[in-house]
Amino acid sequence: MVVIGNEILSGKITDSNSAFLARELRNLGVSLERITVVPDEIDVVADAVSYCSEQFDFVFTSGGIGPTHDDVTIDGVARAFGVAVIEHPSLRRTIEEHAGADPPGAYLKMAQVPEGSELVEGDKVPFATVKFRNVYVLPGIPEIFEAKVRALCERFRTRPYHIREVLVREAEADIAPYLNATLAAFPDLLLGSYPKLSHPDYRVRLTLESKDEGYVERALEDLIGRMPAKYVVRTTG
Repeated sequence: MVVIGNEILSGKITDSNSAFLARELRNLGVSLERITVVPDEIDVVADAVSYCSEQFDFVFTSGGIGPTHDDVTIDGVARAFGVAVIEHPSLRRTIEEHAGADPPGAYLKMAQVPEGSELVEGDKVPFATVKFRNVYVLPGIPEIFEAKVRALCERFRTRPYHIREVLVREAEADIAPYLNATLAAFPDLLLGSYPKLSHPDYRVRLTLESKDEGYVERALEDLIGRMPAKYVVRTTG
C-alpha cells in the first residue's frame, strides 16, 4: 500500500485507510506486506509505486486523486510506468452526469488516468476505480476508500488465515522461552506477542496464525502445554 499525502506526514490527518485495508485483506486470506507513506510529490509517488509494483502482487494507493493542486497520484502512477496521462471518456461521462455538460477543468481532472488504464466497476460505487497493471488507485477519503475496497475485495479472496488467541498474565520476558520453543517446533507459525500494560486481567495477548487449521491447532496445544497453567488466562478462536 502506498499512502499519499502531506497531511498524513504532518499529522494533520490520521490515516485510517491502511488499518482498514490490512484488516479487510487479512479477512480475505491476503497478507499486506508493506505500507509506505509519501508526500504529494510526483517523482516520490512514482518511485514508490514503481518499486512496489515490481516487488508485490498488487499495489493499492490511497489519496492524491481529486480536483486540487496537491492531487498528483495519477501523474505519479503514469510516470512510474512511463506512460501519458489522458482523459478517459467513460469517467468524463460520469462527471458530466453529476456536474452537467462542459464541466469546469477541476472536475475534468478527475477524469484523467494513466494511458492504458482499466476501469473497475463496483456495486454501490458510482465512480469506477482506476487500475493500471497491478496498481489500484483509490481515494483518500475514508468513506469512499472503504466502499471501493469492499467493492473490489472478492477479486483477492484466497485461502483464509486461521487464528487462535492466548491471553497470559505474565510479562513477555517470562513467556519468551516458551514462545521460542514453540516456534522452533512450528517454524511456519505466525506468532504475535502484544503487551497490554493497563489491562486488569492479562499482560500479553498472543496470536497464532496459519492457513493450515490443523497446524495452528497443534501449535496452540504445544504452546499451552509448555507454559505453566497459571500463566494462561484464556484461549479463544
